[in-house]
Amino acid sequence: MSRLIAFDHGTRRIGVAVADSEAGIAFARPALRERAARDRAAALALIQAEGAETVVVGLPRNMDGSEGPQAARARAFGAALEEVGMIVRYVDERLSSWRAREHMKEARRQPSRASGELDSAAARLILQDYLDAGRAPERGGAPQEQESR
Repeated sequence: MSRLIAFDHGTRRIGVAVADSEAGIAFARPALRERAARDRAAALALIQAEGAETVVVGLPRNMDGSEGPQAARARAFGAALEEVGMIVRYVDERLSSWRAREHMKEARRQPSRASGELDSAAARLILQDYLDAGRAPERGGAPQEQESR
């Protein structure tokens, strides 16, 4: 069994979700905010606290598949984690925030913008896509990058 953590790297907050490869179910955790969101030490402390072995970073691509400035920031975040020995995987996260908002509407929940709840719900979807694709380390390898649905 391998523990995984996912980050949906935004400009104000970083959504967070965790899972283990055996259960195959992702759970949202409180988002990292403001200064802590930009602080690699805060992310590393969270990774250690969760006992994660693999980090899944949402890669925000444009609808045409190209990468813009936000994707560059997500890759830089992932690279910083790789520098300290973490296994980092990137997952195309197009429309993850929209999908998270739709799921919350269906559940009749309206998250406040400042809470980070939507960001972590998006991170949960990113991680669930990764797990559903069978890409957890024990379940078919761990590709450098995987496209989600």
